[in-house]
Amino acid sequence: MNVLNRRECLSRCGVGLGAMALADLLVRDSPASAGAGVLSGGLHFPARAKHVIHLFMNGGPSHVDTFDYKPELNRFAGKTAPNGNLKTERPTGVVLGSPFEFKPYGESGIHVSELFQKTARHIDDICLIHSMRADVPNHEPSLMLMNTGESRLVRPSVGSWLTYGLGSENDNLPSFVTMCPGGYPIKESQNWQNAFLPGKYQATYVDSNHRQVDRLLENIRSELVAKTDQRDQLDFLAKLNQRHAAARAHDPQLDSRIESFELAYRMQSEAADAFDVTGESKAIREAYGDHDFGRQTLIARRLVERGVRYVQLYTGAGQPWDNHDDLEAGHRRLAGQVDGPIAALLDDLKRLGLLDETLVIWGGEFGRTPVVEMPREGTNQGKMNGRDHNHWGFTVWMAGGGVKGGQTVGATDEIGFQAVENRVHVHDLHATMLRLMGIDHKRLTYRYAGRDFRLTDVHGRIVDEVIA
Repeated sequence: MNVLNRRECLSRCGVGLGAMALADLLVRDSPASAGAGVLSGGLHFPARAKHVIHLFMNGGPSHVDTFDYKPELNRFAGKTAPNGNLKTERPTGVVLGSPFEFKPYGESGIHVSELFQKTARHIDDICLIHSMRADVPNHEPSLMLMNTGESRLVRPSVGSWLTYGLGSENDNLPSFVTMCPGGYPIKESQNWQNAFLPGKYQATYVDSNHRQVDRLLENIRSELVAKTDQRDQLDFLAKLNQRHAAARAHDPQLDSRIESFELAYRMQSEAADAFDVTGESKAIREAYGDHDFGRQTLIARRLVERGVRYVQLYTGAGQPWDNHDDLEAGHRRLAGQVDGPIAALLDDLKRLGLLDETLVIWGGEFGRTPVVEMPREGTNQGKMNGRDHNHWGFTVWMAGGGVKGGQTVGATDEIGFQAVENRVHVHDLHATMLRLMGIDHKRLTYRYAGRDFRLTDVHGRIVDEVIA
């Protein structure tokens, strides 16, 4: 017995009128119509940035130990917080002083922790947003909020929205690449998902723990079939797919699958070159460092140099910055891995004339409390030398791509517990990012399930102070 699917049934019944109606619905749901203000009508604003490199410190770095200088923190150390403790994920106690020295850098004289003294050389190019806020003090929803604008439901990631709206400048490379050495951060591929956007807007994930290009990009080359034969195979496959698609009107999933085959073929030469850092000078490779984060940061520069729209770099698998215990040792180790590569990236982008068109973003899903985390009740776990999650106030910084450097925006209270001046929600950060890319966050939409969705949902304001 032959079974008809819904599309075939509509095609064969009612002289095809049902299929015509369905086709109209599909056209209105397609990326060519949704977000048409960007795709067909040009950018909404003059673009200040063309590319984004997002340096994601997954796990939540402590803002009061890195970029948010709080002299009062050590004065209150061992005492009750002046305004009491806000509710976070776990029980907290007295104020915990910072073990790290801060000093001023650059013409702006902004104080930065010794943990990031190499990055601090670029402080006059950096805008520090000290008044960031998220919704809850838990990793999973906060990661989703920072990466997709929604903490609970499945939504497209920031990189997916940007590549959907702007496309790529290089048809031979993915427009959105995410790298995490040694595995996935928590929430795994949901951090870079396309959700209801067409599949081609999901990121290409790379485990940057590998050194050889053939391991970084699995199956990038075929050892069994010559490239000319592959082309013949793809041409034949395309004919079969086109015949298959013709009977099924517009099928976004099928279209994305066809495009993925073609992209994989085109990537064989250019992607291998982009991910191979051995062609860089010894001085450049040494500046970034011969370790996971250093190599992936250098690859990020090579990708944006070749037109990749959005590159996201994680510190490592899981949540490495989540230092509930032994914060001093943990943060010293992690900052030692990322500080040099970040400074080298900013140096390199400036040297190549790319900093003006590349938006660099640093931060985690939230910050950490200025008060100590208490040992877990009823267990022997936990020490009095770490900080709990803090969504009430934390720091994210931006550089390049139209950002006004050498300044701070907003502020937390005297010990860094919560944002008290010019509060910036994650939705506001996303709106500002899109503005720098030339996009009105209210007009980049995609119709799905009868509703026009956008990255910032029904929220978001542009933080004008950030923009040069």
